[in-house]
Amino acid sequence: MLPLDAELWTTLRHAYGTAEDIPLLLRQLRLFPPSRPDAEPWHSLWSALCHQGDVYSASFAAVPHIVDIGETAPSRVGFDFFLLPAAIDVARVEKSVTIPPALQPAYSHALSKLPALACAVIQPKCDGDLCQSALAACAVAAGRTDLARLLIDLDSDDIGEVLEWYESR
Repeated sequence: MLPLDAELWTTLRHAYGTAEDIPLLLRQLRLFPPSRPDAEPWHSLWSALCHQGDVYSASFAAVPHIVDIGETAPSRVGFDFFLLPAAIDVARVEKSVTIPPALQPAYSHALSKLPALACAVIQPKCDGDLCQSALAACAVAAGRTDLARLLIDLDSDDIGEVLEWYESR
C-alpha cells in the first residue's frame, strides 16, 4: 500500500488534478465520518476518485487505504467503505482503465479482502444500503463487475418492482 506520506501522491491524478490532497482525506476517514452524500471526507473522495464514472491513478492508490481503515473497526463501517471501492472497480472495467503497475498488487489485495470485511460488518437487520454496497463489493472481489454494477445502480426503492418483474417472467 502506498504510504500516505509518499511523494508519489503528488504525481498521481484524480478528477481535479494532482492527488496530493487525497492522503489528508484518507486520514480523516480514520474518524469514521457518516456515510452521507454531503459528508466530508466522503464527498470529496467520491468527487475526486470516481467522478461521473471516471477513475484515475489516485483511485487505485486510495482503495487499499479505504479497505484497511474499514478493517480497523468493522462495527463503525458505513456503506461508502464498500460502495466507493466497488464503483471504482466497475468504472475501471467499463472504461478499460489500466491500473499503474506499482499500484496493482495493493489494489488487487484490497479487493480480495472485501468479502471478509463484509462478513465482519453485516449483521442481522443491518441497513439496506450497507448490505447492498457490501454485496456489490463482494461481487467486485469475485470479478463479477456486471453484478456489482447492478447492485450499485439498483435503487432500494425499486427492489419490490424488480422482484415482481422477475416473478412474472
